[in-house]
Amino acid sequence: MGSAGLEIARAKMVDAGVDPVAIETFAHYYRLLEHGETGLIAESSIEPVDIERLADADVPADVAADALRQTAIIKLNGGLGTSMGMDRAKSLLCVRRGLSFLDIIARQVLHLREKYDAPLPLLFMNSFRTHEDTLEALARYENLAVDGLPLDFLQNKEPKLLAKGLIPASYPKDPDLEWCPPGHGDVYTALRGSGLLDRLIERGFRYVFISNSDNLGAVPAPEVAGWFAESGAPFAIEAVRRTPSDKKGGHFARRKADGRLVLRETAQTAKEDLAALADLERHRFTSTNNLWIDLRALRDTLDQRDGVLGLPLIKNTKSLDPGDPTTPEVIQIETAMGAAIEVFEGATLIEVGRDRFVPVKTTNDLLVLRSDVYTIGADFVLDLVAADVPYVDLDPAHYKLVGEFDKRFPEGAPSMAKASSLKIEGDWTFGHGVEIVGEVELDADTAQRVPAGEVITGTDG
Repeated sequence: MGSAGLEIARAKMVDAGVDPVAIETFAHYYRLLEHGETGLIAESSIEPVDIERLADADVPADVAADALRQTAIIKLNGGLGTSMGMDRAKSLLCVRRGLSFLDIIARQVLHLREKYDAPLPLLFMNSFRTHEDTLEALARYENLAVDGLPLDFLQNKEPKLLAKGLIPASYPKDPDLEWCPPGHGDVYTALRGSGLLDRLIERGFRYVFISNSDNLGAVPAPEVAGWFAESGAPFAIEAVRRTPSDKKGGHFARRKADGRLVLRETAQTAKEDLAALADLERHRFTSTNNLWIDLRALRDTLDQRDGVLGLPLIKNTKSLDPGDPTTPEVIQIETAMGAAIEVFEGATLIEVGRDRFVPVKTTNDLLVLRSDVYTIGADFVLDLVAADVPYVDLDPAHYKLVGEFDKRFPEGAPSMAKASSLKIEGDWTFGHGVEIVGEVELDADTAQRVPAGEVITGTDG
């Protein structure tokens, strides 16, 4: 059985109709938490990694095309973009030319299907908050669904636990806030619990490519599919070299104890190791969250482990109501899907270009994506045309929320193809056709409207 807190949580999940596999997975992590597991990975226990580059791989075109025909696609699509002031699926956000993330993803896949004569089923892992909006937005693409497979499956949910006592939190004012997602590591549990893992294998699919819906660089490219097929690995992650904007993010390393690759997230790093986490020379690679998995290897490993992969625990402490810091402190039990790299014997990494990692987590990222740093071709794939991706830091007081952000760029994003960085303090509004060149800083003391057609040249422009 278990402690009183776990039994209360179990009963709550059963009453809510949560899948039994997800309940057992939650119970596994609850016990770890109860016994003091922190999920921390000490710097002394790991060493840096060096990895193969996709640019050096020589994959025959026929191998690449054949691998693509055996591949299914999963997009993680449970996020609401609440940090940017949204209350619907973040993937509904307009990116370019009136197209949302969902529009571009759908068109990328339809183009690849036609070009390579590949079925490429596309599945979205939605949350109960994004399910309806997503399917409504995709309804215009009549041929997107593959016969016998749904367009989406649902991410599981679990109760938030009071930090004091590890009892499921109660919040009658807004009962939805009593629940949280288990992190994107839940994709494996949800795939198995929904029956989709077996269905994909039965329909002849060998591989699955999993990525975030807010990363438009994550296209199931045949050259990567071919590399993965030739590698014979059960599991692989696309990695990129870290930049200053990645200093606070996770990184790959090798565990000294057994030589396994690991993914260490910030939440798994002790305070005394944060400097090492931020050392871009020591830990050079971060995850794109673009994963390639052998479906049969995943099924066999889940079978061996009774449905629980045993990913490293991530203990996330927050306020019960994220918008009200006076509400009780709660713990959210989470896992990261990339952490499964340490579960599979023979798992590997491949270094890819930054064009395959274009995440939009903030309006800083959104401004770059809407600018001319990238073009979108007939295949709807992003093409980096600037020499490099500029660093953007917008004043959160005026630009953090999408609604406020849009008011300050009413006629579109400025040209940033020649920009190194853009830092804005204060309240600036941009006219049509503004161009940013070099390293530009706009300060609060002179906040104003930038006239249409203005060229702002910075220190290195």
